[in-house]
Amino acid sequence: MDQLRAIRYFVKVAETDSFTKAASFFDVPPSSLSRRVADLERHLGATLLNRTTRLVKLTEIGQRYHADVSVILEQLDATHDGISQYHAQPMGRLRISSMVGFGERILLPLMDRFSAQHPDVTLEIELSDSLSVLGRDDVDLAIRGGYAPDERVIATKLMDNDFVAVASPGYLGRHGVPSCPTELKQHRGLYFRTPQGPTPWLVELDGHWEDVSAPAVAISNAGRWLVERAERGDGILMLPRWVLAPFLEAGSLVQLELAPKLRVSPDPSLAIYLLYMKTRYQVPKVRAAVDFLVKEVPGYEIASV
Repeated sequence: MDQLRAIRYFVKVAETDSFTKAASFFDVPPSSLSRRVADLERHLGATLLNRTTRLVKLTEIGQRYHADVSVILEQLDATHDGISQYHAQPMGRLRISSMVGFGERILLPLMDRFSAQHPDVTLEIELSDSLSVLGRDDVDLAIRGGYAPDERVIATKLMDNDFVAVASPGYLGRHGVPSCPTELKQHRGLYFRTPQGPTPWLVELDGHWEDVSAPAVAISNAGRWLVERAERGDGILMLPRWVLAPFLEAGSLVQLELAPKLRVSPDPSLAIYLLYMKTRYQVPKVRAAVDFLVKEVPGYEIASV
């Protein structure tokens, strides 16, 4: 039995919950892949997968085995890539997943410059606010707000991600300027929806965090549409400062100066992070992209704002 191949088959079945999808990924017949996985189970003397007519799920011991061998496979692949490309120039397909707003405004213009410097790297960039799992989702780099608590993932801070509350001069003229955060409950809210839900408006009062969110008039993950609604005077909007900077500079939106400061999370370390598997940094294309973004994003942000 080719044990390494069988392990790769098993891992892909576990990640896709399907023998058919795993077989399609490796371009082999499902029956052949199924036999290899069954041989692996017999070799180990353990049932790794529960099979039904509709679903394939990991057993308890299968979950443990999957977690262990996934790490081994990632390290093995990274080592092979690193050895074979150690002295090579950055080349090949580089897969990046980024938040939509950051991708459109900052990442894509920067990666045009990266392509000019590294013409042998083919960029594959997906903009999505859904969470990506490095390795499983076939992604080399991910850019997300917050922090990924995974010991196998490096999280490098690219820039701050402070949120500010804004409204149009027209809205404030009609509804008044709130003088303290608790007055926001009497206003109208425009909310950006993250994978975890709409961003709340939080404030720390007397040592306790209080939700002072206004009744919602619109909720969306389309940031540009929410900005347009805010410019029309439909409500108060809270987004990252780097998103709103052009509209604040143009005067179409005005920042609300509230004390205590309004936040979307009690966590004071809110930032945008570049995430990558620590075992992948030795691959030239990944190392080049990481070094480029860590150097260029802060400067680009300052120039843009």
